[in-house]
Amino acid sequence: METEDHKALREAVFALGKRHGRATDPTQLWSDAAKLGYIGVNLPEAYGGGGGGITELSLVLEELGAAGSPLLMMIVSPAICGTVIARFGTDAQKQQWLPALADGTRLMAFGITEPDAGSNSHRITTTARRDQDSGDWLLTGRKVFVSGVDIADATLIVGRTEDARTGRLKPCLFIVPRDTPGFTRRPIDMELNAAEKQFELVLDDVRLPADALVGDEDAGLLQLFAGLNPERIMTAAFAIGMGRHALAKAIEYARDRTVWNTPIGAHQAIAHPLAQAHIDLELARLMMQKAAALYDAGDDMGAGEAANMAKYAAGEACVKAVDQAVHTLGGNGLTREYGLARLITAARVARIAPVSREMILNYVSHQTLGLPKSY
Repeated sequence: METEDHKALREAVFALGKRHGRATDPTQLWSDAAKLGYIGVNLPEAYGGGGGGITELSLVLEELGAAGSPLLMMIVSPAICGTVIARFGTDAQKQQWLPALADGTRLMAFGITEPDAGSNSHRITTTARRDQDSGDWLLTGRKVFVSGVDIADATLIVGRTEDARTGRLKPCLFIVPRDTPGFTRRPIDMELNAAEKQFELVLDDVRLPADALVGDEDAGLLQLFAGLNPERIMTAAFAIGMGRHALAKAIEYARDRTVWNTPIGAHQAIAHPLAQAHIDLELARLMMQKAAALYDAGDDMGAGEAANMAKYAAGEACVKAVDQAVHTLGGNGLTREYGLARLITAARVARIAPVSREMILNYVSHQTLGLPKSY
């Protein structure tokens, strides 16, 4: 059962999204949402945030999506980067970044995926080595499918450093400001029509000060997963919001569209698939809420399982809802007027990113069911 505060937050955020609409300027919406405290609702009050958690942040993203005006960078800037810095950053990093992330005046992108390392993040080849004379870090490598680098003030880059004791490479996170020498970007030509663009990044001996390293050099894996669980929860929220938006369009059309003096929604061939889509979205939302509650309670292990399940369920439900909405409208579902056709491609993102449905099934079969690995 949601609290009255959460219900009120839902209503307020949805109203904001509806005022902006699907033709909105994302920059203006981001600014307006930030002024109302929505963008930094999960960040600590001591640094200008709302003092809430991923529960509240996912609620905000879901309602903006349901209103037809989702903000993809919410998954990245406050959820991943803000969470990692709040939990593991130095005092100086928190002071520098958290207030600005909370009030929306600065954004951060997140770079983990590489041409040859997607879900198999242990194969990341972006490496960081120490300059023994200055103590600086030198980063070299490539990243792909990094969202919003052009509008972000910095990118949180996942690299690997050599463990002095074992010689093995271990993950570490670095804050790389946008204009750092040797840090270049190239837009990836996407069929997906979204306000947030995708980029390939090249790091060519990018020199960073020692304090660009986030948190403890030996806690990289813990820090990394502290950001990936919120990413999955927020992707679920993104998908659920999109599915709800598509479904609402279809329901309205099915009520109003009349054939032979009967609204098409009176026919079970139309009504039942829409009802099934609604059920699937509601079930996905319950798992998302469970994952968020576990994460906010500090149960990283439990949250990891639930976040993967939520992302899987939401991705599947979103694709089905969008497909059924388009089908309900027939030819109108492919017109610009109704705005559903653009969601056909966008809905697939929730199945693919940030982790594929097949890798989630692997996770559940290995970690939850205890079955042997196939790889």
